[in-house]
Amino acid sequence: MRNASVVTEFILMGIPHTEDLETLLFALFLSFYIFTLTGNLLILLAIVSSTRLHTPMYFFLCKLSVCDIFFPSVSSPKMLFYLAGNSRAISYAGCVSQLFFYHFLGCTECFLYTVMAYDRFVAIRYPLRYTVIMSHRVCAILAMGTSFFGCIQATFLTTLTFQLSYCGPREVDYYFCDIPVMLKLACADTSALEMVGFISVGLMPLSCFLLILTSYNCIVFSILQIRSTEGRHRAFSTCSAHLTAILLSFMPVVLIYLQPTPNPWLNATVQVLNNLVTPMLNPLIYSLRNKEVKYSLRKVLQQVAFLNEK
Repeated sequence: MRNASVVTEFILMGIPHTEDLETLLFALFLSFYIFTLTGNLLILLAIVSSTRLHTPMYFFLCKLSVCDIFFPSVSSPKMLFYLAGNSRAISYAGCVSQLFFYHFLGCTECFLYTVMAYDRFVAIRYPLRYTVIMSHRVCAILAMGTSFFGCIQATFLTTLTFQLSYCGPREVDYYFCDIPVMLKLACADTSALEMVGFISVGLMPLSCFLLILTSYNCIVFSILQIRSTEGRHRAFSTCSAHLTAILLSFMPVVLIYLQPTPNPWLNATVQVLNNLVTPMLNPLIYSLRNKEVKYSLRKVLQQVAFLNEK
């Protein structure tokens, strides 16, 4: 991507209306970030180390944990760096990278939630054919597909944003480089691009959400046909964790990108929750409601404690 602008770096202004709170925010966000990395690494260790969890559902959960490790890492290290009193400057290339990887990982997770909904639909609707339908090959194709289409979406949005000339103000009124704040700094008319970006950012999660709702309508119908009360309870328990994670992931997108009159402070607050809190909660949502994951986690922690004693 050719940089035709005279701007070589931007200044991240941070979260609006949080002056003199840098130390408090640094401690709070660092705690969130550490818990996010630790929780998702534990989920990865539990799934990889237990052969009982080598199933399609946990394969996709494993990829979700990988995304939840990298997703907050796009913006959090730089934010913590300047909250600690260091420079707020970010290079042009760094800004491009932030925007690309933020949307790449965000879109990948969005597609991944859709694939996980399909996986639950197949498991509950066709339990006897589940292993045939969700074969290793199919799972690999679906997993690679989420990253492939996430990359296409992110490339389109990044090209759309940085094809503009940036030759004037350098102050990004946000804590990382994102589409709405970057378009405000462009030295050109951005109204048409804003509309294209609005449609693109809105259409993708809306399509995924409609597919997820369709899957869960079929899932609920199938669950209600299960005669066993215990079977219905187990099915609802597994799906409720997925639905909770979906709501936590999709609601920020609606609030940030599809609101008619943007509110910088609200957007930054919701974005922090989306970047740090949701990835931190995903391991808790899936592990605390799942006996197999809790059992594997307990074994991993016992092994770690045993090695430390040696």
